[in-house]
Amino acid sequence: MFKNVIVYRIAPGWTGSLEQLEENLGKARFEPCGATQERSAGWVEPRGEAHGPLVESIGGQWILKHMVEAKAVPGSVVRRKLQERVARIEKETGRKPGKKESKELKEDVLLQLLPMAFTKQGATTVWIDPDARMLVLGVSSQGRADELVSALVEAMAGFAVSPINTNVTSVAAMSEWLVSQEPPAGFSVDRECELKASDESKAVVRYARHPLDIDEVREHIAQGKLPTKLAMTWDERVSFLLTEGMQIKKISFLEGVFDGTSGKKEDSFDTDAAIATGELQKLIPDLLEALGGEVQEGQQAPLPAAVVA
Repeated sequence: MFKNVIVYRIAPGWTGSLEQLEENLGKARFEPCGATQERSAGWVEPRGEAHGPLVESIGGQWILKHMVEAKAVPGSVVRRKLQERVARIEKETGRKPGKKESKELKEDVLLQLLPMAFTKQGATTVWIDPDARMLVLGVSSQGRADELVSALVEAMAGFAVSPINTNVTSVAAMSEWLVSQEPPAGFSVDRECELKASDESKAVVRYARHPLDIDEVREHIAQGKLPTKLAMTWDERVSFLLTEGMQIKKISFLEGVFDGTSGKKEDSFDTDAAIATGELQKLIPDLLEALGGEVQEGQQAPLPAAVVA
């Protein structure tokens, strides 16, 4: 259900209900692209059952799913068709189309090609923890996260979120853990890491399936390379990759997490949702604590590690 996540804090004052959210999402339900439409986005049933609810409540956790469909027309095809149009105009009129006319011709070519283009769909899981006032987006890119936040703000009156800042940046914390080889309580450092120089060289060193408790790693950090990614395991239950932007990627629930589940296909959605939200509900606060705790309202956020150094 979640492979990568970006976490936000829901601003105080929002008191939306499940019923209100269901009604509002229905106004932005996903519809496939029209013949000449390049992109379409909207909400779909998280459980995958047609005409089902757009919000599922599993153990008090709200699960939503946002769908994007896009048509891709190869740029090379557009350019070739455009060149053919331009050549025909030059032959028939003896003049070369100007910049404005060329732009209009390109748009017309695209409109003609769109009905023949293949479509690609991608769905993103969204989790709202109303009690902890936490929004978790199953994305790895900030651009997609911004789009989802905007869609939620449109759907829920008074809804607003802010990025979570911690008193210690993830870069500073990862540096300390690698140098001291003392990860925070409940966590262990795994065998993947990326170190990046902050100077003009932008040099990058990557370790994969490699022990990180070696002098070479410490030397890279001493020379100014800062960790931008670090693989970790929490409580021997969840492995993940922490990034410099405090994104949590490559989430993997370890074997013992699924003990006691029925394994029945009809229960898979509820089981997956319960396990994912249940484990992340505990992991995220522990991670925030490991990063010095969350910056409270009115408190200044810490400077990046490269500036502090």
